[in-house]
Amino acid sequence: MRSDSIFQPEVSFGARMCKVGQAGERREEMQEAGMSPQDAVIGLDVAKAKVDVCLRLANGKCRSKVIANNSAGFAELMAWLAKHGGAKAHACMEATGAYWEQLAECLSDADHPVSVVNPARVKAFGAAMGVRSKTDAADARVIADFCAAQRPELWRAPPVSVRTLKALVARRQALVDLRTEESNRLQVAHESVKTSIAAVLATLEAQIRAIEDQIRDHIDHDPTLRLQRDLLESVPGLGEATIPTLLGHLGGPTRFSSTKQAVAYVGVDVRHYESGSSVRGRPRMSKRGNARLRRALYMPAVVSMRLTTWGKAFAARLTEAGKPKMVIIGALMRKLVEIAFGVLKSGKPFDPRRHAT
Repeated sequence: MRSDSIFQPEVSFGARMCKVGQAGERREEMQEAGMSPQDAVIGLDVAKAKVDVCLRLANGKCRSKVIANNSAGFAELMAWLAKHGGAKAHACMEATGAYWEQLAECLSDADHPVSVVNPARVKAFGAAMGVRSKTDAADARVIADFCAAQRPELWRAPPVSVRTLKALVARRQALVDLRTEESNRLQVAHESVKTSIAAVLATLEAQIRAIEDQIRDHIDHDPTLRLQRDLLESVPGLGEATIPTLLGHLGGPTRFSSTKQAVAYVGVDVRHYESGSSVRGRPRMSKRGNARLRRALYMPAVVSMRLTTWGKAFAARLTEAGKPKMVIIGALMRKLVEIAFGVLKSGKPFDPRRHAT
């Protein structure tokens, strides 16, 4: 027995078997993607204007490159990877902001296995490896080493139709936010600028109506999205403004294997904070997920609580348990995600009998 073995934490048999099972699933996923643990990997540190690339070859040697974060840079990256033995290599990047999405989609469309991971995981890995430098190039190297060592789960790009819908929905929300800002300005504006603000508001109204028509047409002309929209319309509380947002993130082929994953993606899962006998924090919504979806679900949760039969029953049960109003609304947001995921995955409309009590 090693002399330092007494300092190793004891791991239960169940925990070991869980890790073995997860490792087996990860190996099967890699094999389906044509990958092996010895393949080359790509670490990508993505910023707004540029991407630092670290190609880690099977022999452990690394090559570095910096590209522009645009279509021309992506084409340059593909040619560079093909030249240096990185064609179809496993690419890994952090889920920070929205700057990574186009690159991830481009790599996925080019048949690269792609992983998009929580930055906290990479940071913890770098700390465990004793990395002290903090530069973009060093971060790309850490991401590559993390990918080679951990082989994180694969990210699958949504279909083009879902990407288009997501972009349209995001644009509509941006226009609505601008309209709100201008409306607020109009209330306190000097008479000399009110005409200008009113003209901008009229333009924004026209643009919002136009993009809403475009969203409806896009869904109508896609059989999968049209069917999924009809399924979501059967859920009392979900309206015309919320359903396209849900479809932009959850539509198309099923992205998640369980309701729990969908709830975590939105960030409406519960975060517990307890330790020993002295730390007893209140359970809270984690909010470690998609903020746009949480924003879109707030008003449907309020409407469900006040106007729908199933929402009233759900809220009444939590009220009897002593839960405050905002906790009930958060629970309803989670319930809406669970219901939406359920009807999309099953292909069956909302059944009110299952939520009557």
